[in-house]
Amino acid sequence: MVVERIGRLDEGDSAPLYLQLQRVLRSAIERHVLSPDEALPPERDLAEAYKVSRVTVRKALDGLVDARLLTRRQGAGTFVAARVEKNFATISSFSEDMLARGRQPHSEWLSRAEGSVTPEEAMAFGLGPGSPVYRFTRIRYADGMSMALEYATVPAWSLESLDAVSESLYDALGDARPMRVLQRLRAVLFNAEQAELLGIPADSAGLEIERRGFTRDGRTVEFTKSYYRGDAYDFVAELSVAPR
Repeated sequence: MVVERIGRLDEGDSAPLYLQLQRVLRSAIERHVLSPDEALPPERDLAEAYKVSRVTVRKALDGLVDARLLTRRQGAGTFVAARVEKNFATISSFSEDMLARGRQPHSEWLSRAEGSVTPEEAMAFGLGPGSPVYRFTRIRYADGMSMALEYATVPAWSLESLDAVSESLYDALGDARPMRVLQRLRAVLFNAEQAELLGIPADSAGLEIERRGFTRDGRTVEFTKSYYRGDAYDFVAELSVAPR
């Protein structure tokens, strides 16, 4: 019954079992098969249902807890987190959105690097350990005002090379450009380094937007965390699509 409701593991998937189980659970959460604040089956029941060890189940759940999709309550079990999320049908780039609002956008690149997926990225993309990715870090501006710090990661298969990106990541992605995004928002405080980059006081309030972008065929092509300064809240609230 558990498997039929939540979803099955892919027998042809070579990824570690804990990552496979994470994907199944994440998908069930995003499709609202598992609802906010709903209790998950006990780890023992999940292990029996999916024919995996309890260590595998615990590792899968740990990753989803770290990603703030699940929460653990002492003596009560594991629950789906109640989070703010938005699912957009279409998206535009940050520059396109700014120009449409009569504002002049530009970006300052801080770094571009090639590397291997972190555990969080592996879960977001559905990639195995060691898979190559490209990471891009920049400051986003509108009318000369710093708006946000952006940390974007894309799988290496989506770009010809690290140097394929000039001004627009989405333009460089071409046919792999996201057609749909999922966003989650939470309030944060900027650390000293982030605040200095944005030209604001340390410990200033901000908004973290965690975004995953999906291609037309459903593959995850973007995992981005953007940190907007607090006085940009009104701007963020106006966005009808994901800022890129």
